[in-house]
Amino acid sequence: MKDPDILLLQMQALANPVRLWIITQLYHHGEQYVSELARVAKISRPLLKMHLKKLEDAGLVVSEIGTAENGKSANFYRVTPFNLSLNPRTIARTNPKPTSLANQNNGDENV
Repeated sequence: MKDPDILLLQMQALANPVRLWIITQLYHHGEQYVSELARVAKISRPLLKMHLKKLEDAGLVVSEIGTAENGKSANFYRVTPFNLSLNPRTIARTNPKPTSLANQNNGDENV
């Protein structure tokens, strides 16, 4: 994937308040697993997983299988270091097209 494509994925991923909350939660509290995040956010696990997938696809979080406090296997997520530089030049490098952007399904319709 090219840098402009990654930038678009990251911008789309961060354009949702739930995903911004997830980034903040992981930044402040470190690695957490899906059920733990869903409980704190008071949203369903499937919805939280959808948001985490968007963040993971954009390279903003990574996951790893580990053992939760109840002894069960769990998928733990953590924030990856990132620094987005947004200015007119970096946005123009993504070469966005109004028609292609309007046709993309970014997973936010049900949120």
